[in-house]
Amino acid sequence: MSQSNLAPYDNNVTDPLHSLSPELSQRLKDLLDRALLGFIRPNSMSQFAQHAPELANFREAMAQGNPDDDVEFLRRFREFIPTTDYEPYRSYIAKFFATPCKKSDVENLLAPGLPYCLVVSSATSGKASKAFPVYRPAPHLLRPPPHLSLRHSEGNTFSLSSLSVGQALKMDLEDGQTSKILPVCPITAGFLRMEMDWDVEHDMDRLDLWVPGKADPYAISLVKDYRSFFILNALFALSVRRVTTIRFVYASVFVNLLQYIEDEWTLLIDCIAKGNIPEMDKIDHVREPLEKHFTPNPIRAAELREIGPPVIQGWAVRVWPDLKNFIGITGGPAAASVPKVTHILGPSVTMQAFSYGSSECYHIAFPYFNGNPNTDFKITPIHGVTEYLDVRCKEPSERVLSAWELETGGHYEVVLTTRNGLWRYRLGDVVAIKGFAPDDGLPVINYLHRRDASLGLACGSTCTESQLTNAIVSASERWIGQIIGFTVVADDRDTPVTYGYLVEIEGEIGKDAKMATQYIFEELMANNDYHMAFWQGRGRKPTIRLVEKGTFTEYRSQKCNKTNVSMSQVKVPTVLSDPSFREWILQKVIMEL
Repeated sequence: MSQSNLAPYDNNVTDPLHSLSPELSQRLKDLLDRALLGFIRPNSMSQFAQHAPELANFREAMAQGNPDDDVEFLRRFREFIPTTDYEPYRSYIAKFFATPCKKSDVENLLAPGLPYCLVVSSATSGKASKAFPVYRPAPHLLRPPPHLSLRHSEGNTFSLSSLSVGQALKMDLEDGQTSKILPVCPITAGFLRMEMDWDVEHDMDRLDLWVPGKADPYAISLVKDYRSFFILNALFALSVRRVTTIRFVYASVFVNLLQYIEDEWTLLIDCIAKGNIPEMDKIDHVREPLEKHFTPNPIRAAELREIGPPVIQGWAVRVWPDLKNFIGITGGPAAASVPKVTHILGPSVTMQAFSYGSSECYHIAFPYFNGNPNTDFKITPIHGVTEYLDVRCKEPSERVLSAWELETGGHYEVVLTTRNGLWRYRLGDVVAIKGFAPDDGLPVINYLHRRDASLGLACGSTCTESQLTNAIVSASERWIGQIIGFTVVADDRDTPVTYGYLVEIEGEIGKDAKMATQYIFEELMANNDYHMAFWQGRGRKPTIRLVEKGTFTEYRSQKCNKTNVSMSQVKVPTVLSDPSFREWILQKVIMEL
């Protein structure tokens, strides 16, 4: 199988295997070797591969051998390419932001040719955003996988699509008379633009467009104000009765939209009845085309008015009777939103994950449907080949493992070599291996947490994101009530420093909510570091403080205004380290449990 023939999506129907047979192990090795060669052979001629000090040993080894020998090429890659982080790429990517930016300086920079766009990371951890060039792949690799596709005849999809561009970089071409525009945008916007072959220069020419099968017209995707973007999406989605699929990158963003619907319910129903686009910030450039698409619908308004705002169980299927599927990430930071989402959807709507990916590699894995489609993913080498570091390994070298060397139940950090020119890049995500797909041996994984985002306190105890998340989600179900969102900060109001939960709830607080602190303490005591620190007097019980309603919606809005993060995928970090946001959110505290 050549790289060009790799299927972008495989809906498996069999349980993952606990281990690989020799035959399946060889089949997996052949598949990944061919995929890896498809990335590193062309990328080995890039400016980065030819000059980066980190790849010097690889270049020297290849110069002494036969560069056309595939087996030797792969062996040299695995022997001489070290793991990398963002630093080696930083000076190369900075060339795109130089003034003037010349084509000769950035052509073949990380991969052959010129990138279609630069994508920016979400900076969830509080660190500065990173930029990565994305080169246009073969057309068949831009098609959405079947679980994200929907024929127009089957109904409409309600999803937030932001195509806004944070920057438009001008690149001077050789003739000195012409230039090329490189958009700087989130990864989802970049791939949507490539899929539809839409350039930035003609954005305003498409304002009247309404893509069949979408609940909202194209113009909304160019709105940059956070509140306006959400209310307009809600307005058009509510006005359409035949929605069969709701698709959000993160379930928590759907909860964010539900809050806007609840807060602005009267306004939304009135606008639907009268066919009005409400007065909002920064929508003057799209108001006219939106008004063309929006006509009075008093019958629909009356129907919605009778149903009421999103409070009752199964509200979504009353608003959209044909609704069958919800697609969105429900793990990691979004896990706290799941009870609210399932309450609003009701039992008849199936839930599944979007996919597992990142700014560095758009699709790393797709849902594995014979397991839990919310948490189980099958690694698929479409945009990158994945290798692994054993997070429990104490070797200083941290030997890089290939997929056929993994053990079921093991915990590994993801290492990526991508179509876009990253070489053994440490993603920082930790995954657990659930097994191996029986057809090709590719690993089936569960995402756990960020390796570098655990909150190490002054006492030396370290709990992972997943441990911190599982504790508060479980405590909310038993004691606190329905939580909308949470984050964790270092609570240094007393000594020793401890984990300080900041939680937003919906509705009434549980009558025994104060029991939650003891419950979380007992959950975290399962962590050996935390357990040892507590009994040695270097740790104390965690704290829980409630913040006022709307805090995390406002956080997302501020985050989008300050960065190029897509409004459709901004996350609240499990661990909040940004000092300015930490100070701001502590001012929102209304009580302590």
